[in-house]
Amino acid sequence: MDPPCPLSARFEGSFAYVTVKDRLPQILTKVIDTVHRNKHKFLEEYGEDGIEAEKRVIAFFSKLRNEIQTDKPILPLADDQPDVQIWNDYLHYQKSLMDDGGEPSWFKSPWLYVECYLYRRIHEGIVLSPPISEFDVFREVKNDSFFQSQGAVIALCTYLQERKKNIANLSENECREEFSKLLQVSLWGNKCDLSISGGQDNSQKSSILNSLEAFKPNILVDNTESLWEILSRNKGQSNGEASTRVDVVLDNAGFELVTDFVLADVLLSLKLATEIHFHVKSIPWYVSDTTKHDFDWTIKQLLGANNRWMSKCGAQWKENVQKGRWVYHEHLFWTLPHEFFRMAQTAPDLYSELQKSSLVLFKGDLNYRKLTADRKWDHTVPFSEALTTFHPAPLCSVRTLKADVQVGLTPGLGAKLAESEPDWMVSGKYGVIQFSAPV
Repeated sequence: MDPPCPLSARFEGSFAYVTVKDRLPQILTKVIDTVHRNKHKFLEEYGEDGIEAEKRVIAFFSKLRNEIQTDKPILPLADDQPDVQIWNDYLHYQKSLMDDGGEPSWFKSPWLYVECYLYRRIHEGIVLSPPISEFDVFREVKNDSFFQSQGAVIALCTYLQERKKNIANLSENECREEFSKLLQVSLWGNKCDLSISGGQDNSQKSSILNSLEAFKPNILVDNTESLWEILSRNKGQSNGEASTRVDVVLDNAGFELVTDFVLADVLLSLKLATEIHFHVKSIPWYVSDTTKHDFDWTIKQLLGANNRWMSKCGAQWKENVQKGRWVYHEHLFWTLPHEFFRMAQTAPDLYSELQKSSLVLFKGDLNYRKLTADRKWDHTVPFSEALTTFHPAPLCSVRTLKADVQVGLTPGLGAKLAESEPDWMVSGKYGVIQFSAPV
């Protein structure tokens, strides 16, 4: 049974309407500029075929931008990728929901759907333009974001390596404090989201470690203790038989990915987990979302860095991958428009995979929107209720607020925040570490 009515199902006058009108064309403009700036690279690699492909891509994206700005109907996908039928079936489903029997369009369809659809259409434009059909239009900004965060990356790698020197001798309380601290680092690393900034520089310039105490009041829900209880049960049972698996559904590449790697490192070092499974996007997505290339590239950059603590982290993390302590997964479900409560039906193999986990961490705002089906829930509705039927394993959302949906708050808190800060749900200032366990 479906949850209550969709959030911003019709956009007139809403936050989502303004975002479709402004942010999505802005992202496309930057994509067009990126493709054009790589014209000489395409010529060098592919000759005139590369130039012709560049022209086709720019024409495709310019047409797509016009479709958005003039509220044209949503079109079926026309490439040969394995998810085409799923997307086109979903468009048919959206059409069945139209009150007036009309066609779903950019301004008259659910915000979550059209936003996901934009990125799938961007992928379509590249796929249909060989020989540049493997080009990641967002790779440059993702890489730049990483390099612009070097100071913060160095500080975090230095802290981790210094702390690990004595990690075997930490008391139970000290272990708990380290886990909590680096979980918060991973939370605030989520502030660096290029899809929210329209691709503008949003890198982390200074060490988050120095800001954790100041940020603490901004954590609206903090269920860290529940995570600690689950993970500490099997602490020290790494005898070759017992295993504790933690899954991390990643969000952004760049600095946030480094914070996720650091947290994963500490989970293994503290023996709170024996294996970490990372879930990445199978195509370029939401400007800065992590792909397999971003995952491997980040480790390679750290390994080759001219800083001993960064390079040591890179070496250890590469070894974790090689020895199977870190495993990454790609699945096309993460780049579909479906809410997560549909996973068991749409992607039963992925749902079964998550059921093997002791704890699943969902990073970021998009994952939260899909966890809660992007519905207009009352702020006090329990997180577990907003998940509806999605309960593959104990799970936690680690997210800074950048979209107008939030559940699980204490009575009155949402109204109080709205009175003092009207943009509290979209500013990225506030965060949650929000847990739910299957009943």
